[in-house]
Amino acid sequence: MNLIAKLVENGKIDSKKAKELEEEILASGKSEENLLLEKKVVTQESLLSVKSEILGVPFLPEAEGLDVPNKVLALIPEDSAKFYRLMPLAMKAEVLEVGMVDPEDIKAKEVLLFLARHHRFSYKIFLITPFAFDLLIKKYRNLREEVGAALEALGSESGEGEVEVGLQKPATERLVEEAPIIKMVSVILRHAVDGEASDIHIEPVTKNLRVRFRMDGALYPSLFLPIAVHPSVVARIKIISNLRIDETRVPQDGRFSARIGDREIDFRVSTFPTKLGEKVVLRVLDPTEGLKDVKDLGLTDRNLKLVQEALQKPFGLILSTGPTGSGKSTTLYTLLRMLNKDDTNVVTLEDPVEYFMEGINQSQIRPEIGYDFPQGLRSIVRQDPDVIMVGEIRDEESASLVIQSALTGHVVLSTLHTNNAVGAVPRFMDMQIKPFLLPSTLNIVIAQRLARRLCPYCKKKVKASAPVADIIMKDIQGMPEDVRNSLNISDGVYLYEAKGCVKCNNKGVKGRVGLYEVLRMTDSLSEVIMTDPSEVRLSKEASRQGMVSLRQDAILKALEGSISFEEVLWVAEE
Repeated sequence: MNLIAKLVENGKIDSKKAKELEEEILASGKSEENLLLEKKVVTQESLLSVKSEILGVPFLPEAEGLDVPNKVLALIPEDSAKFYRLMPLAMKAEVLEVGMVDPEDIKAKEVLLFLARHHRFSYKIFLITPFAFDLLIKKYRNLREEVGAALEALGSESGEGEVEVGLQKPATERLVEEAPIIKMVSVILRHAVDGEASDIHIEPVTKNLRVRFRMDGALYPSLFLPIAVHPSVVARIKIISNLRIDETRVPQDGRFSARIGDREIDFRVSTFPTKLGEKVVLRVLDPTEGLKDVKDLGLTDRNLKLVQEALQKPFGLILSTGPTGSGKSTTLYTLLRMLNKDDTNVVTLEDPVEYFMEGINQSQIRPEIGYDFPQGLRSIVRQDPDVIMVGEIRDEESASLVIQSALTGHVVLSTLHTNNAVGAVPRFMDMQIKPFLLPSTLNIVIAQRLARRLCPYCKKKVKASAPVADIIMKDIQGMPEDVRNSLNISDGVYLYEAKGCVKCNNKGVKGRVGLYEVLRMTDSLSEVIMTDPSEVRLSKEASRQGMVSLRQDAILKALEGSISFEEVLWVAEE
């Protein structure tokens, strides 16, 4: 297949560009398709349209929106569909329509032919996108159906047509129910990972056991189970997390790992006693999602430049601030990955260790045995570190040790709970850190929030209403001059909105992006810290030196189409 030649023939690229691409293919050994997508010569849909023309196979660009009946799914086993990347789509006039990611795959065609003979059906092949396939393969797995089947098995094995509400049996008496409960918990975990949930909440309510997934920062009810299975589900999670199943009166913390598909996922577990029984929250820690590239975080332009400059310095403190759930840990892990080199000794002190990183010495603190942050920091400095990461500065002692570590020639990364970047300075002083120590130790403070990213597939550009445009113009006037000059608003203020589509589950949002403000230590800021370190004076100096505030960064991301204006008001309201 010569995609490049076909693109020239269709007038998509010229012969000069085609020659450059062909030379690069020979030099790199990459396939035509991968290189064209990597270089963004054409969109994936445009490329597949050309591929469809060459192969003579119809292309279904909107295949992911199809509703595939269970009886059609049954014609191709899930394992075969997943391995050969082919998907039954519909049965029309006794002809099975099959979507394939790679219609040239000989082995996939052989399997399809075998299944057609076995089940006695004819078939027609369609080309579909990898994204459509990944969405459609989930049709095999319906959360309610799978958990319902486990509940039926549970009732059958215990000799009951259905589980009685309020049945409370000790874990030791439920051995016969073990297999269905294992299945139930596994299905919940897998659907959380497939749905890109960040947290799973399993909580008893008055008449049910409620399961909710947190996706893109919001909690969504996903499942209601009979209250009778509550003790069994909690016991199962405790067993795999190495927690005490006989202790239900006090909170417990644990973790476990599970292979889901081809990914190794970590789960951080927290139990909490409530009036109706124990609530369990599981944080889903997917290394492929948590360890991002610095640009994927949402750091851009001036903020990105300041962070990169701070990482080049041989010592000093890099601080990430914000409320719980604002992405501080993800930011620190991303920066750690940039600092992780063969000639650098990186040591961390965390509570808990969220993501395991190859080549970094990560240590979990254990306060119950006296191994806390101050004790760990004293030990770390004897490990000949170049870079130290401390999960959180919690008290005066840990603050003092972090400052001393930064003073003695180490790059130190840590987090602090403050509302904004300038708030870190008075917070340190509250922890009895002398003002004269901060200018020589503190390199930058990164304050952040997380905002829901608009779905790139269904977002549309719209002209802002007059009241909204006035609000935005007022914010723009307060931005640094170079930022104002870079904006193209001569034709009016335009924003973006998304109504929802199949690719974002009709939510209009898909994923999250960071909103940032980065405060850099300068001579003028040092002078303010030494003379009048109030938040008002610090804020004025930060603004004078060109810091883009969280609110301003949110406005910029709304203008570029990353987030909605409603998200600006919700996340970055001052």
